[in-house]
Amino acid sequence: MDNAIYNTVLAFAAILLVAGFFVTTWRLIIGPNSLDRVIAMDGIVASIQCALATYICWTLDTTVVSAMFVVAMLGFIGSLSVARFRKRDGAL
Repeated sequence: MDNAIYNTVLAFAAILLVAGFFVTTWRLIIGPNSLDRVIAMDGIVASIQCALATYICWTLDTTVVSAMFVVAMLGFIGSLSVARFRKRDGAL
């Protein structure tokens, strides 16, 4: 693939990732209940993972793969713990 096309595609992907990050951050701020906020945090974690993958493709630097794995594990453990210990919104 031509280098200019490759860089254009990666720049477009980065722009879409930033847009998705802002949309999920907005959902995190205005979410009507806690589950909406948890889903928004999952979306933010997925955006971070995709941003790291885009960085890897752009720079051809594979040292970030371990950070991507750590972000994935933290996102999974966070979602699992919220699902395990969540109560209803009105419950005391």
